[in-house]
Amino acid sequence: TAELRQVLDTDDALVRAMPQQAVQERRSVTVTCPSHPDVDALFDYLGGVLPVADEGVFDVFCALTATVSTHFAYLATVVAWAERQGIPSEDADHFIRNLFQGVGRQLGDETRSLPQLRAEHETPKGANERIRITWFESASAALGKALDELLVGLEANRLGLDGYCDGLAVDPEL
Repeated sequence: TAELRQVLDTDDALVRAMPQQAVQERRSVTVTCPSHPDVDALFDYLGGVLPVADEGVFDVFCALTATVSTHFAYLATVVAWAERQGIPSEDADHFIRNLFQGVGRQLGDETRSLPQLRAEHETPKGANERIRITWFESASAALGKALDELLVGLEANRLGLDGYCDGLAVDPEL
């Protein structure tokens, strides 16, 4: 922050903001740090604002955004699996997109927790439960570890520690 103030030659408030692509449609909450009435009003108008007071908390939200491309990679993997089973690519892609658009709309109902939504999509000993137990429960530990490592890198980058770039450790030999 001090370096940025020097570059900008200002003592004005500096606010970190993390708008996502859906802000273009006014459908995305933007995390800001620290809260500032003008900045928060702008992002509230653009879909919502979630002000946080601590930069460490802001870094956690930054790490959460790193899961988006993995979500798309997961869907592409499922489509590729269907293709290997003989389903035409266009049909598998169309079906998966439609399926997950419907599921995604359910996220708008914040009266139901994510674990509750998961439970509503599972039949005991059914197909959804089987995939979650046999695949995701072990994969979730690896996801948690990857997010932990990313968070360490984001914090190091924020603190200006050498060897980090965009939250990732950089090998100085490269």
